[in-house]
Amino acid sequence: MQKKILKSVRAKLFFTLCIVIFMIIAFFVVINNAVLEALYYYSKNNVLLDTYSYINENLSNILDEEKKEKYELELEKIAVNNSFEILLLNNEELVYATNKNYLSEFETIEDIKYDVNYSIFNKSDIMYSKDKSSIRKVNDRKNGITYVLLKSTLENNYSLYIRMPITPIQDSASISNRFIVVMGFAAIIMGGTAITFIAQKFTKPIEELNDIANEMSNLNFKRKYRINDSQDEINELGKSINTLSDKLEGTIQKLKLNNVELERNIEEKSKIDEMRRQFISDVSHELKTPIALIQGYAEGLVENVNTDDENRKFYADVILDEANKMDKLVKRLLELMKLEYEDRKFNDKKFNLVELIDEVIKNSKVVLSENNIDVEFNNSEVVNVYADDFYIEQVVTNYFTNAIKNVNEVDGKKKIKIGIKKGKEEGKLRVTVFNTGSKIDEENLNRIWTRFYKIDESRDRSKGGTGIGLALVKAIMTKYKSKYGVTNKKDGVEFYFEIQSAK
Repeated sequence: MQKKILKSVRAKLFFTLCIVIFMIIAFFVVINNAVLEALYYYSKNNVLLDTYSYINENLSNILDEEKKEKYELELEKIAVNNSFEILLLNNEELVYATNKNYLSEFETIEDIKYDVNYSIFNKSDIMYSKDKSSIRKVNDRKNGITYVLLKSTLENNYSLYIRMPITPIQDSASISNRFIVVMGFAAIIMGGTAITFIAQKFTKPIEELNDIANEMSNLNFKRKYRINDSQDEINELGKSINTLSDKLEGTIQKLKLNNVELERNIEEKSKIDEMRRQFISDVSHELKTPIALIQGYAEGLVENVNTDDENRKFYADVILDEANKMDKLVKRLLELMKLEYEDRKFNDKKFNLVELIDEVIKNSKVVLSENNIDVEFNNSEVVNVYADDFYIEQVVTNYFTNAIKNVNEVDGKKKIKIGIKKGKEEGKLRVTVFNTGSKIDEENLNRIWTRFYKIDESRDRSKGGTGIGLALVKAIMTKYKSKYGVTNKKDGVEFYFEIQSAK
């Protein structure tokens, strides 16, 4: 569509310039017809008057026998150059005539005079008249020729007649018109060719500006108009287009940044609102039981249900234990919310993974001893990884605590095995935590990663589970974009996660 428009502009420019040339040609033809003939008459009238003045001034020389030949020769030149017929008469004889046939064609002077003046008697237009001289345009019906005739009486009363046919004048105007027309068509052809190139030269930068404008409408601001040294309007328009493009690009970039920031703020607000709703829902759901227990045992203490010290101490220990569980639950829940809903930044660094696992095992030494659980982690080498040791410790602790809660005897032994091996992804290590015992049903393999989801066999509150440990592992591993999961083995269950190895 744009190309058609530009071709239309080019065609309009071409035809407009052609019409202008045609009008100029027509103007010259009209001027030629209207002015050239009048100008020609004016010029010839002056020549006629000049010839009359020359003859009048040199009449004595023309009549002098000794000088006559010289002046008659000069008169012949004037007559030939201007297509004149000069006739000089007195009352009785023909003094001089450029047309030598007058003497043979007519018998008397009166016949010659009558022939010269015949056209005047029929029809004539006076073009000049002063004193004893006049110039007329006469139509000789006898031969059908129109003349310009000067009739004058000289100082010695001789009669002077100079006539000139107007056919040369009309022929000159006609030839001039034909020449103008021919040259006009030649000018149209040559001008049209030149106009084609000129129009293309003018429309080419317009095409470029049009293409740039189309690119701008598609929000592509990379293309710029090539500025040249000329100071014409198109060059100035190109500068303005470039300036507009830069400003639009800058404005749109700012709008995009503001829009991204606004979306981020809206998303952040939505996350915060969702986190608040989720937190209130989770806390309301999970704290009902401990709050009810605390309330019941507290009322028992207040009402002295048991008067002996041992029972009162038991009540107090239950209240303290439930309070600790509530505190632990709320803290872990807050941490989970931050991982899931906030852009949590990890303080990644290089550390020894073996040393961290040893420390987790050491912290659970009493529980392991009380439950007769054997732990197998025989790794004396240094295994350096790159991650946030605080969160990796939580992952290992959650896996290990979960293994302690769910370990059962197989072949008379309760066993937990921790291993470190090469991961499935390049540059990563896989940490596994295996415990002997019952397998997890296939339908629960994915559900266990949901907060507060507990398998029936682990619903014993005495084991101190909060139900968000594995959800916390999922949140941490998701942030790291690392693999994690659980697999049923022959005589137990194995949990795993992957971590970036330190170079």
